[in-house]
Parts: sequence; C-alpha cells; structure tokens
Amino acid sequence: MSQRYINKLLEEKQHWIRKKIIQLDNKIMVNKEILDVNEAKDYLRQRVEIYSKKMNLPFLELKFRRMKRRWGSCSSNKIITLNLYLYNTPQEQIDYVIIHELAHLKHMNHSKKFHNLVEEYFPNFKEMQSDFHLL
Repeated sequence: MSQRYINKLLEEKQHWIRKKIIQLDNKIMVNKEILDVNEAKDYLRQRVEIYSKKMNLPFLELKFRRMKRRWGSCSSNKIITLNLYLYNTPQEQIDYVIIHELAHLKHMNHSKKFHNLVEEYFPNFKEMQSDFHLL
C-alpha cells in the first residue's frame, strides 16, 4: 500500500477512529487475574443465592467459566453461568449481572417485561456502566 492510500484511508475514517478512541478512554478495564478461584466462586454463589431468593427465581445449576466476551448467561434449562472475572468488578456490577441473568429465568429475551423485572431489583440499571472490559 502506498503512503498516499494510507493517508486517504485515515482521513476518511478519522471520525470513526476518534469515536473509538474516546470509547476506549471511557472503558473500565477489568483484571483477569484471580488469586483465589474458590473464594471467587463462593462469593459469586452467595450473591446469586441472595437474589434468587429475593426474586423468587430458582435456578437449576450455577456454573463458572473464564469467558472473553460475556459476563454471564442463562440457558432455557435454568443453568446460570457466570464469568469468574466478574469477581474483579465492583459489587454493583456483580449484582447487576446476577439480576440480569436471573431475570432470564422468567423472560428468555430482552423485552420490556424483562427490563421491568431487572429494574424492580436494580432501579438504576440504565445508568449501570456496561463498559467493563477484560484486560
């Protein structure tokens, strides 16, 4: 590629590049090092049990994985999987993800009813920063 082509491409894409740089500056990076995996699992399990009882939404099984792109998931078989790295985020982020996944036990979508249920247990969920990314 010629320098001229590269310069033209950068000029054409400069708005997008600047936007992405600003987005990266605003992201909160999460450490992927977990010193005590059992401690992380125990803590996350306790938080899930607390909200499962509060929301009256029992789950069948709780699993933990190290995931690259998701904080959690909920299957139609009532299996909740949480990212172990979630342990390294603030408690507010942990609780939001747990409430979000438990709400999927009742609504397996992101409908208005789903969001209303999440909001019932996490009123400021709209302000919850979703920009927590793994290091």
